[in-house]
Amino acid sequence: MKGVQQLWPPNDARSNLSDLSDADLERLYGYPDDLSKPWVQVNFVTSADGAVTVADKSEGLSHPADKHIFGLGRALCDVVLVGAGTVIAENYRGVRVSEQRAEPRKRLGLAEIPPIAVVTARCSIEPDSALFTDAKVPPIILTTEGAPRARREALADAGAEVIIAGPLTVELTTALAELDRRGLRRVNCEGGPHLFGALISEDLVDQLCLTVAPLLAGAGAGRIAAGRDTLVPRRLALASILHEDGFTMFRYRRA
Repeated sequence: MKGVQQLWPPNDARSNLSDLSDADLERLYGYPDDLSKPWVQVNFVTSADGAVTVADKSEGLSHPADKHIFGLGRALCDVVLVGAGTVIAENYRGVRVSEQRAEPRKRLGLAEIPPIAVVTARCSIEPDSALFTDAKVPPIILTTEGAPRARREALADAGAEVIIAGPLTVELTTALAELDRRGLRRVNCEGGPHLFGALISEDLVDQLCLTVAPLLAGAGAGRIAAGRDTLVPRRLALASILHEDGFTMFRYRRA
């Protein structure tokens, strides 16, 4: 078949994640230089049959190699973007940066720790959640005018920066513009499916880092994108494929 390439088993052993140095991975997964506007990378893991969770959590699909890429996404970004549903389901806490991960952040001129920006139309995060109580950097709350004032004030009192980014739904172009105003252009989105679906619909995804786990989860779990319809599919270009222990890590960029 003309044009078909064998990607696995690899001709180059460096297709294995364990054969790549941190410098190699930084070159692969680093953000473009001299960004003039927000650049959105999305991270997801899925089963081979398309499930986004096992027992309602992504942990059952993960692997140390996948977690390494996940950690790299946090190490190289200005801000972690995530939906409220994922924050609650995964019991999010503030970002931790290890000594190893601190070096590239310092070298690239990034803040010591990236904040987590939560998309929540109704301010549904509790002020006593680990996102506040177990964090060195307060979160950013991207919400709406329709969110109850008392909830907005409670999150602000807990230390969050509360940003209104729409009347009844969070308008993602407005939210990203607000992050841009704060110098937060390297955006690392960690889900969930409804936020990803909205980003796709508004054509705001610049890179997708997708790990496929060698697992059949069966019926029940949702897909990695949900919610808002996308009338025109978004074309992506395959940028890299890495592999370890049956887990395949794909990286796609905006075509």
